[in-house]
Amino acid sequence: MTTLFRRATLRSFAPGRPRIEHADILISGTTIQTVAPAGTIADAPGITVIDAAGHLIMPGLINAHFHSPVNHLKGSLESLPLEIFMLYESPNLAGLKPSPRFAYVRTMLAALEMLKSGVTSVQDDAFFVPAPTPEVIDGVLQAYADCGIRARVALDQSDLPEIGKLPFLGDSVPPDLRAQLARPPQADAELLLACYAHLIGRWNGAEDGRLMAAISCSAPQRVSDAYLAELEDLSKTHDLPFYVHMLETRTQRVLGLHKGRSLVQDFHARGALSARCNVIHAIWMDDADYDLIAACGASVAHNPISNLRLGSGVMPFRRLRDRGIPICLGTDEAIADDSVNMWAVAKMAGLIHNIAEPDYALWPRAAEVLDCLITGGAHAMRHSARIGAVAPGMQADLIMLDLDTLAFTPLNDLDRQLVYCENGSSVRLTMVAGRIVARNGAVLTVDERALRQEARALAAELAGAEQTAREAAPWLPYYRAMYVRAAGTELGMSRVVGG
Repeated sequence: MTTLFRRATLRSFAPGRPRIEHADILISGTTIQTVAPAGTIADAPGITVIDAAGHLIMPGLINAHFHSPVNHLKGSLESLPLEIFMLYESPNLAGLKPSPRFAYVRTMLAALEMLKSGVTSVQDDAFFVPAPTPEVIDGVLQAYADCGIRARVALDQSDLPEIGKLPFLGDSVPPDLRAQLARPPQADAELLLACYAHLIGRWNGAEDGRLMAAISCSAPQRVSDAYLAELEDLSKTHDLPFYVHMLETRTQRVLGLHKGRSLVQDFHARGALSARCNVIHAIWMDDADYDLIAACGASVAHNPISNLRLGSGVMPFRRLRDRGIPICLGTDEAIADDSVNMWAVAKMAGLIHNIAEPDYALWPRAAEVLDCLITGGAHAMRHSARIGAVAPGMQADLIMLDLDTLAFTPLNDLDRQLVYCENGSSVRLTMVAGRIVARNGAVLTVDERALRQEARALAAELAGAEQTAREAAPWLPYYRAMYVRAAGTELGMSRVVGG
């Protein structure tokens, strides 16, 4: 298929091009063939012409950190610290194991929201309760295949018992409960590696490269040395991004004190910190940690709304930018953001650091936020040569926004209005790999109404929120005691506002 966007306002994000220009953009198959001055590309038989006058063409947004398996639980919880939140989010209950169809449907819920609001790529760090299976993995990937989004998917699983992942937890519980915490998870390293073999063999490069695998260890404290080494080998052999949550919370910093070194230093000492890594959150780090990340060339995935929802703290944006650390942006999971709207994430990234840094000269600028959103996301996905710019030879992952909307009326500064005014309602078209997948508020690849009806029925049948609440209740006093004790531990640093 060949598509011509005529007379568009273009924000290409391509190096060496004007920040804003008026252009024709010719798409051939999956790639951008030509970008030329507006009105200069002639019609030809077989070309679908789209009049883009009065509209903005730009690269599609990239959700660089996301967990799909709790899409159906949005709005289920009040704000809670991560360590308490996870009791409700992912208890190890066999009754919460999804069918392949439920995995498909719940994955599709967020995919549709993303496509309609202009997200063309997502990195899904998917976890599975109580353990992954090839069939459920296929359910997730098939949803991404069918809706038309570009996706990288990893398996976010632990092979270590709960008791060693959190400080003081073993001191807080009676012996019978301590024994439960010391049990290994149902998914051991052998099972998880078999699932990775299936993920990579079946899906890495599927849909003409639109679907790709990634690697995840969840977090350094959650995996054994042997399993981590196998994951690092997979990442290196296949050149796959490696997702790792590090120092998201104050409690995790306290855990590092018990280990004698920060989790960043621990991960590096175990040979796994590299330029392939997406270091997720990176809040409770000191300058030595950030120096180490910068030296290794790793990216950092910033999730400002989730960090606020869970009270995790504020990542020191300028310390990372000054070190040249690539930053990308993510929603995190739907239950910790309650939507999957990257425009809201971009706006929060542009605002939250203003109250964490007294020197206004160091506050993020709109162009920097957009750089994180687009260029940083492409870099984190290891797709910089394929996506993140509207330029010849790049994949045709782009969106078209109506400039005759309140967000852009009057049009004073495009970048600032993209970051601070737009909420996704101006998106009129989403294209992935040259295929129009959403237009005028409707996804064209899926019967959305039928899927919503099915999602409601499946969620009611599973009753996930009720099950997790029952499971969390007996553990809550002990996790709270652990959390309060960690909160009272002196660290000599702060990442909270107003503290």
